[in-house]
Amino acid sequence: MQSQPALIENARQHDLGDGFVVRRLLPVLLARHVGPFVFYDHMGPAVFAPGTGMDVRPHPHIGLATVTWLFEGSIRHRDSLGSLADITPGAVNWMTAGRGIVHSERTPPDARRDGQRMHGIQVWVALPQVDEEVAPEFHHHDAASLPHIRQDGAELVLIAGTAYGQQSPVKVFAPMFFIEARLAAGAELALPQEHAERGVHVVEGEVSWGDVSLGATQMAVQAGASAPVVRAKQASRVMLFGGAPLDGERHLWWNFVSSSRERIEQAKADWLAQRFDKVAGDEQEFIPLPA
Repeated sequence: MQSQPALIENARQHDLGDGFVVRRLLPVLLARHVGPFVFYDHMGPAVFAPGTGMDVRPHPHIGLATVTWLFEGSIRHRDSLGSLADITPGAVNWMTAGRGIVHSERTPPDARRDGQRMHGIQVWVALPQVDEEVAPEFHHHDAASLPHIRQDGAELVLIAGTAYGQQSPVKVFAPMFFIEARLAAGAELALPQEHAERGVHVVEGEVSWGDVSLGATQMAVQAGASAPVVRAKQASRVMLFGGAPLDGERHLWWNFVSSSRERIEQAKADWLAQRFDKVAGDEQEFIPLPA
């Protein structure tokens, strides 16, 4: 049975300085998670003047995978595994935290010197309970390695998971899909039917999804055996995401995700006592445990 999408309203906005605004669309009361997606941030667009940039100091994660997808700009990733990678538009940084990882995200030196526009998406994907304590991993995938799918009036990039008969090379732990879709005005796109929970986020433009009209920065979610078609009212850039329902609720506290409150308490104590590994090449700073 097909249910109608529900619009997510009152997204929280955070100004991180220098006009860099982040909109937090998940979690909300209406949708604590969509498939395995438990956290969804829309970053920017913002302009960093020469000599300025983004500096997210080393901080820990457990129980999840983080995904960064950029439309503009670049971010340098370092982590406690020794990974060093610059994420650029069209490429994927997938970091599996598992039992624990620490990473930092900063503007690369050349982009900081010259200034840059920054615009992108960051999501957290909860790991299945059986995989919450896996060994941490980091994988970078170049744009050319991802499936590019063309349909009438639509150009799609399959960032992670499976959809439309294609599979991304990104290692995932449960059925899911994460797609960037560019739609021409008037184009219609059916969402992947093999996934029971779905979300649509309009980055630019305007679309209708069933009875819901979505403008730029808005999101709607839907679950059921089938989903309405997405119709572009004008040329639009849209993110499509979702997957199988989570195998139980998750607790989120700061950067920690777990099916166990006790495990989060342990992670808090470990970070407070600095028992996590250091970020190679970025050992001098860290974000303190929130009060």
